[in-house]
Amino acid sequence: MTNGDLRRGHQRAHESIPNEDRLVALGRVIDAQESGPSTLGQRPRRHAGVDGNARLTSSVAAVIFVLLALEGVTILRIGNLLNMHVFVGVLLIPIVVVKISSASWRFAKYYSGDPEYRRKGPPALILRLLGPLVIALTVVVFASGVGLIILPAPFRNELFFIHRASFILWLGALGVHVLGHLSETLRLAPRDWLVRTRRQVAGASTRQWILVWSVALGLVAALALTPQAYGWFRKELKPFETVSNTRPSRISNSVELKPGWACEVARE
Repeated sequence: MTNGDLRRGHQRAHESIPNEDRLVALGRVIDAQESGPSTLGQRPRRHAGVDGNARLTSSVAAVIFVLLALEGVTILRIGNLLNMHVFVGVLLIPIVVVKISSASWRFAKYYSGDPEYRRKGPPALILRLLGPLVIALTVVVFASGVGLIILPAPFRNELFFIHRASFILWLGALGVHVLGHLSETLRLAPRDWLVRTRRQVAGASTRQWILVWSVALGLVAALALTPQAYGWFRKELKPFETVSNTRPSRISNSVELKPGWACEVARE
């Protein structure tokens, strides 16, 4: 073998190195593309777990907050806005069930010793103590409200008292609960709905559909139950007169169209 052959062999060997580097780089790009866009300049996607639970809880809480604000407006003019009050109240029920379920899941996982939830830690002590009370009062408020719509007239005076009293207690406990979670809700609620952040935690589409279907189910239930509220005062007004006045009275022919437990009776 001559010196020229040796030089040509070394030259071919050196020329093959860049080609090998390019092949290795190309392989890395292909692997990155197959594993998803999160490996290309983004943080690796985390599995749902505690972060997914926190996102679901916050996004549902944001929807509940908006609907409760609307419900509060109807309370100011309950007689004229009864249809909206009942509609929004029933609409809230499936969404509230999702919120209670997601919060209870975190509670169960933390106290069962799940490492991921233990690392995240519990909420503040006051929020942990209020949690069961908020859930219990929530159930009483919504159950008594539905009972006012569907149960026979003899139960409605008692149900109205329960509904009103539990709502006052619930409002106070809920105010502390909302303030305690407000910053977390504002920070996490939009993340599953923004292109930039939705891929950071797996399961964003599932969480979105859970919220969408809970709203859809609430709409169906609200459309079905809201018309039932108008049967209260048409059939039996007298059982409800004791809510606002214990003195005997006679109902005139010009009674304004309002529910029995919010009826303003025109007296002669």
